[in-house]
Amino acid sequence: MTTLLIHYMAPIMFASLVVVLLLGYPAAFSLAAVGLIYALLGIELGLFQPDFLQALPERIYGVMNNDVLLAIPFFTFMGLILERSGMAEDLLDTIGQLFGTVRGGLAYAVIFVGALLAATTGVVAASVISMGLISLPIMLRYGYDRRVATGVIAASGTLAQIIPPSLVLIVMADQLGRSVGDMYEGAFIPGIVLAGLYAVYVFFVTIFFPKAAPGLPVEAVGFREPNGNRGLTSLAILTAVSAVFAWFVMRNSETHGADFVVLTMFVGIVFAFVVAVINWVISHMTGFRLLSLMAQQVTFAMVPPLFLIFLVLGTIFIGLATPTEGGAMGATGALLLAFFKRRLTWNIVKQATEATAKLSSFVVFILLGARTFSLTFYGVDGHRWVEDLLISLPGGQIGFLIFVNTFVFFLAFFLDFFEIAFIVIPLLAGPAEKLGIDLIWFGVILGVNMQTSFMHPPFGFALFYLRSVAPKESYIDRVTGKRTDGVTTGQIYWGAIPFVAIQVIMVALVIFFPAMVMHYKGLGTGIDPNKVKIEIQLPDIGVPDIGPPPAIEPPKIQ
Repeated sequence: MTTLLIHYMAPIMFASLVVVLLLGYPAAFSLAAVGLIYALLGIELGLFQPDFLQALPERIYGVMNNDVLLAIPFFTFMGLILERSGMAEDLLDTIGQLFGTVRGGLAYAVIFVGALLAATTGVVAASVISMGLISLPIMLRYGYDRRVATGVIAASGTLAQIIPPSLVLIVMADQLGRSVGDMYEGAFIPGIVLAGLYAVYVFFVTIFFPKAAPGLPVEAVGFREPNGNRGLTSLAILTAVSAVFAWFVMRNSETHGADFVVLTMFVGIVFAFVVAVINWVISHMTGFRLLSLMAQQVTFAMVPPLFLIFLVLGTIFIGLATPTEGGAMGATGALLLAFFKRRLTWNIVKQATEATAKLSSFVVFILLGARTFSLTFYGVDGHRWVEDLLISLPGGQIGFLIFVNTFVFFLAFFLDFFEIAFIVIPLLAGPAEKLGIDLIWFGVILGVNMQTSFMHPPFGFALFYLRSVAPKESYIDRVTGKRTDGVTTGQIYWGAIPFVAIQVIMVALVIFFPAMVMHYKGLGTGIDPNKVKIEIQLPDIGVPDIGPPPAIEPPKIQ
């Protein structure tokens, strides 16, 4: 037994941790306890050097001294303030009206608003709860299938997991030892593509099951002009003119990739906002309007989130701010937004601060436990065991990625993304780098994969968040006055399954089309440094001729 334990200490240690976690003990204390127990056992068996434990205080201090992790409380606080500022409610109402009688219009609006909230809050709980409270009653009122409605809301809320400024991307970058800014730029396009795949799924649902996602009835569509027109032509013209103006302004700029997209979007929305303000002033002074009510309402609803996106992501992408500084500016922007909407109260600030402190403490304690566990695991050469196991897999890089993603996918049934990021990711980084896999690409792949941890029945946190706000029993709708059936837990679980499949498809797309992520490397000069020849020429400074050295006579000895 002792011989078996000595030879297989690392896998036994990892298996023990999984068993302890499955028993329901808190992750932070489970990690630390398993690490210390096996450290003592390793010392007794001669596998672990006691000197390793002297490094533990330094590792703990390294966690507290990590500036990157400061971005987590900033983005969490920003998301919680925005949840209570009414921005999500304004967006859902406006975008839902924009789609009007189009089948699946409310579902498209939820996906669109989910992507915008993800790019401003970075917090899954805030997005899911906000849209669950606001949009689910409306979708049930107008006859949406409960599985479609709950699935769209939960999946759109989890976009905050992969679209920057995601908290998991911050943790992923820290664990992989890479720049958070690079991780954000790499994840930008996959996040947008994933939102597009959700919309494609809704489109197919409306084609094959039209009754599952009906459009709004005509009488429910507002923002009409006096002549009954909805004013969509005016909105389309404003959008086109703003896009052309932004392109002309930015066409000669030196920005590329995500930088160009964010800055162009910012220029376009500023132009549209200025036009909308001018229209509002003229209409109040003369009664004449340049824009329709719909165009003006959409512009005013879109400005706050897009401004925050630029304030956070734009400043990070163009190098004006670090992720921590961007998070601080985003938190300040969220407070200002709530203030101007007259919804900033002491109670809201207190609740957001307490929730931020709880989440931040949760993250730090898990990280401290993970550092204790990893110290022992590395001390018994567990990292070499993992490295030898993974590098020897058939199929090279693709075989490694398929195995790792399958393993993480099933692990996500039982662990949340923080636990996976702190326990598993550090063990995978070394083998991935030895196989020549770009760690930013690797991190984005795993980020999309771990997004499924929020959607897995029966333990997905997004499903729990939605269950907490979805009506369980039948109720009287406050608008129609009709009795509406509640939503069962089974309907929430069945609604999540198609979106889990879409997320798995997205993982495959990122693996086989790495350019979606690797564009972050093309933001420089585009010159291959390996092909650059450097020649150094020293100027001829003309050394003066000072003649032969003077003769030195030897001393005379008397």
